[in-house]
Amino acid sequence: MTQVKGVHFGQAPGLMQPFSIPVQITLQGGRRRQGRTAFSASGRNRNIDHDDGDLPDVHKKLPSSAGEDRALLLGFAMMGFSVLMFFLFGITILKPFMLSIQREESNCTTIHTHITDDWMDCAFPCGVGCRGRGEYPCLQVFVNVTHSGQKALLHYNEEAVQINSKCFYTPKCHRDRNDLLNSVLDIKEFFDHKNGTPFSCFYSPDSQSEDVILIKKYNQMVIFHCLFWPSLTLLGGALIVGMVRLTQYLSLLCEKYSVALRDERDVTDCKVKRKADIDSF
Repeated sequence: MTQVKGVHFGQAPGLMQPFSIPVQITLQGGRRRQGRTAFSASGRNRNIDHDDGDLPDVHKKLPSSAGEDRALLLGFAMMGFSVLMFFLFGITILKPFMLSIQREESNCTTIHTHITDDWMDCAFPCGVGCRGRGEYPCLQVFVNVTHSGQKALLHYNEEAVQINSKCFYTPKCHRDRNDLLNSVLDIKEFFDHKNGTPFSCFYSPDSQSEDVILIKKYNQMVIFHCLFWPSLTLLGGALIVGMVRLTQYLSLLCEKYSVALRDERDVTDCKVKRKADIDSF
């Protein structure tokens, strides 16, 4: 037989006394278990969502794409190349310019030119570990500097003054003496035709030396280009690296913000479900 609070099972006479097993089933207990099950299920779902979303913590970095990696490589390459250009230009151009005598432009007129009787010694390579000896004619060009009215010895550029201060320039040394002499005679003829015709030259106002030069090897425009282009390359590389880093940082902030909103939404849904379960009791 069956009762509300328990269940009684009748047995055959002579075998065993009747017994009852209490089965206390209430609607309230079922609803409580259902609420606990729903809450635990929502918690598991939230944990699964977190695992699928791959939450980044505060110190986690977002993986960069292939395009960002190439952009960073380009930026650092540009910065390294600019540093290399600064180094090379500093040794080959900027340092000689700083050590050279500062000269101002003026006008010069040719007084006379002549080739010295004594030829200058020079050396030239003739093979591996071999140095040949030769001679070249020394051309001297005397000019009158319009600014000071003094007589001065003209040189081709700053290097010619440093190599041999007695000659207009130092030709490339080799064995053929006739070829060297012909090249010097051509230059002498050029200045002889300019006799009395003013041309541009550069003198040193702070120096008492009587040396002037025809061409400035390192002028202000050359120094400007030596500083401008490496600086521009360095700035461009730094700008590329900075923009890529800024993009990655903004992506990280966006990811953190979206994860925080998703957590808040999950917690709110859980509270609403729990309240609904409590109200339904």
